Amino acid sequence: MTISSSIQAQFFLNLKSTIPSYSSLVDEVAETLNLSMDSAYRRIRGEKLLDFEELRTLCHKYNISLDRFFSMDSNSILFQGKTNSYREDSFMQWMEDVQSQLNLVNSFSHKHVYFLVKDMPPFHHYYHPALAGFKFFFWMKSILLFESLKHSKFSIEDNHFEKYREITLRTIKVYNRVPTSEIWNEEGLNTTLRQIEVYHEMGLIKQAKDTIFLYNCVLEVIDHLEKMAETGKKSIFGHAPTEDSAEYKMYLNEIVLGDNTFMAELGETKITYLNHSVMYFIGSTDKNFNESMFKNLENLMKRSSLISGTGEKERKQFFNKLRKKVESKLCLVEV
Repeated sequence: MTISSSIQAQFFLNLKSTIPSYSSLVDEVAETLNLSMDSAYRRIRGEKLLDFEELRTLCHKYNISLDRFFSMDSNSILFQGKTNSYREDSFMQWMEDVQSQLNLVNSFSHKHVYFLVKDMPPFHHYYHPALAGFKFFFWMKSILLFESLKHSKFSIEDNHFEKYREITLRTIKVYNRVPTSEIWNEEGLNTTLRQIEVYHEMGLIKQAKDTIFLYNCVLEVIDHLEKMAETGKKSIFGHAPTEDSAEYKMYLNEIVLGDNTFMAELGETKITYLNHSVMYFIGSTDKNFNESMFKNLENLMKRSSLISGTGEKERKQFFNKLRKKVESKLCLVEV
């Protein structure tokens, strides 16, 4: 089986967008297919058509599906992604996949990430170890359904963060180097606050003082987000921005409730990630789909208030409203 030279050209164009910008396409193809540089060049230029085994090898290594190349004039939109394997190592796999995607984005000289926020992005939970530990516990117990946590209750002392400390810190380090625009509204904290509240009411948090501590962690993260919005730069929790800190733009939209759409610009390529199964995402590099999604994000940002680096009054009002949400939950906790 071989493919036409035009489809092969599209295939290699797509493959190029999946490798880091510092890598050479011909080097990658030659190494993967165990070819000489000349033979790799001939395939990339379309002078030599790929056979089925070569296609299979390249698709497997670079996670590419041929569907989009053989359905280029259809209305179908191809997405790729992973689902819950319901294994005890699935959370670490999820963490590694998130870090891998961020590393890919960060490898490009031109890069930007856009969030249409429904729930506070997972990276912001990572800023505070105790809050990250709670989210990890919640995801593993209630979403991934770890059998080992079936009868467990959350406790700060159990330190569910420690096992994932190294990969969490690596992820935050990379995330802080990627310029980001987020479109928020006041509902952005509701999911995390509700998770803490429900676990408390169900007796799944061992002690009331732990519930209070978690709410105070959220308040500290809010303070940190406000500082990032004020400077317009990302930073490590409790620290000022550095020379490596990327741009951070926060928009306030009081009308549209986000859906956790996540879009990344990688050079000339865009990828849209759609949320599914609470914590998983599927992604598409479909050009027409991404251009449409990007225009939608641009329109939303134009109809939103930029509260990072400017708009001090609106920024203070917004973050004070977020604090009041948390404080209202704190008042209901009986020690």
